[in-house]
Amino acid sequence: MEHITYSPTVKTPADRFTGDVYLNMIESPAEPARLAAALVRFTPGARTNWHSHANGQTLYITDGTGLVGTREGHVIRVGAGQTVKCPPGEEHWHGATDTTLMAHIAMVVGDAEGDGTTWLEPVTDEQYTDGLNR
Repeated sequence: MEHITYSPTVKTPADRFTGDVYLNMIESPAEPARLAAALVRFTPGARTNWHSHANGQTLYITDGTGLVGTREGHVIRVGAGQTVKCPPGEEHWHGATDTTLMAHIAMVVGDAEGDGTTWLEPVTDEQYTDGLNR
């Protein structure tokens, strides 16, 4: 058993996120499990870039109201206690609404090279606003 008593909060890199987003790592991928899990907090209007995960991603919303969108234009509004599963390879984004913050626990199963995430371009303001209006 390992008791981890401290996980520093870090601001996420601007080349992967729009707005102010903060992260606390819960678990980093390591042999043999390769689970990566983090508590991620999005301020109003903040969001990820488009991205995908080799083995998919599970998001458990802990607080606030957020959005999760796909390249096909499907956007869902999520709230505390809800879970979203993004399948392997699906390009998607997630973040807070424009008026509320949102926090989630993000979980991925990594691969031999790391967490299996492929980061892409930012979600445009137009794409984000379209998501808000759905």
